[in-house]
Amino acid sequence: MKLCILSRGPKLYSTARLVEEAKLAGHEVEVIDPTRCFMNIASGKPIVHYKKRDLDSFDAVIPRIGASITFYGTAVLRQFEMSGAYAVNESVAISRSRDKLRSLQIMSKHGLGMPITGFAHSTRMTNDLIKMVGGAPCIIKMLEGTQGKGVVLAESNKAAEGVIDMLRGLNAHFLVQEFIKEAGGADIRCFVVGDKVIASMMRQGAEGEYRSNLHLGGSAKAITITPAERAAAMKAAKVMGLNVAGVDILRSKRGPLIMEVNSSPGLEGIEKYTEKNVASSIIKYIEKAVAEKKTNKTKGKG
Repeated sequence: MKLCILSRGPKLYSTARLVEEAKLAGHEVEVIDPTRCFMNIASGKPIVHYKKRDLDSFDAVIPRIGASITFYGTAVLRQFEMSGAYAVNESVAISRSRDKLRSLQIMSKHGLGMPITGFAHSTRMTNDLIKMVGGAPCIIKMLEGTQGKGVVLAESNKAAEGVIDMLRGLNAHFLVQEFIKEAGGADIRCFVVGDKVIASMMRQGAEGEYRSNLHLGGSAKAITITPAERAAAMKAAKVMGLNVAGVDILRSKRGPLIMEVNSSPGLEGIEKYTEKNVASSIIKYIEKAVAEKKTNKTKGKG
């Protein structure tokens, strides 16, 4: 099997591990920087061009597309999809998951538990928004933020009003979200591959830090999740259309609450703390999916 990993960082842990496991499994693998690709949209045959050659012979594509290049990266991935390559996560699913508001609306439609979340345009709705999520303390989250950036904990209603006024002055889009106090600054990262949660860890924010992101000084440990948490993580990935996903869950008095579904979850933390070979699981999933695709194609011809 010939694999393409769409990534701008061949030396990044996640990309390097996927390359390592793909080669160990006997596959050809190449890391392609999506920002250095170009496409002829008018062409009769969809092809991606890269370094003076055509990329039209890959069996599968593993997208590791950073949030800052979502628009262009998914355009490149879409071109691969049209050429017949299997995409581990399809472009439409990645775009869906990267849109925080849209992803919450989709999960709400499917009955998944989430923190109470408010969104409004008019400045007249500020007090109503804060009241809707239970008042302060509350979380104010920019729609464009990633990895804990653009997230503010407002300790009082006055502080929340100030942050909201500032963001509106910048014409920024944001959500106001319920603060889950009982979570204690911790969340659970469930790593979903296919229809299984293959690994899970609890991330704890540093002292005085309400965000649990490891790069912000948080810690982590392997954890056994409950059946309800497992079901929620699997359903969240499924409704978002993702075959590989990192689903972040908060433990609350009313059960598991989905905080975010990540379409390009990092492998370093989850492999380190759970001691599970997540990269190998992803490669094995791709092997099965590509084999099934080829079998179905053969049956179709018959």
